[in-house]
Amino acid sequence: MMRGCVLLDTGPLVAVINRRDNLHGWVTSQWDNIEPPLLTCEAVISEACFLLRNVYGGQDAVIGLVKNGVIKIPFNLDEEAVIIGELLKTYQSVPMSLADACLVRMSELYNDSFLLTFDSDFLIYRRNKNQVIPVIMPQ
Repeated sequence: MMRGCVLLDTGPLVAVINRRDNLHGWVTSQWDNIEPPLLTCEAVISEACFLLRNVYGGQDAVIGLVKNGVIKIPFNLDEEAVIIGELLKTYQSVPMSLADACLVRMSELYNDSFLLTFDSDFLIYRRNKNQVIPVIMPQ
């Protein structure tokens, strides 16, 4: 079991639910080694529900993971809006999504965290201006 805090991005959340996803097997093997809860933000939940809208039971599965406490959403955009705005401006050339900005900020707030993601943009983004964000991603 992986100790410490794991932050969850949209791609792995979609892949763990959608058995037809190319990375379903990889993310399932990672998921089995992570001790819940995984932490995320509402923007990730929104993206995942949208992407799973045509997968039977997909949206229910996302909400079920939240209801059952497997996923927790401790992030409050109200409190972090100024910093999120700064991140979006800093990385507008990448470009950065709201969900990505929230996850970068969460990696600052949860300093011992790892981010479960498929998104190589997190190799570009920095937390606390100059620190690499520790990620768990396929090679």
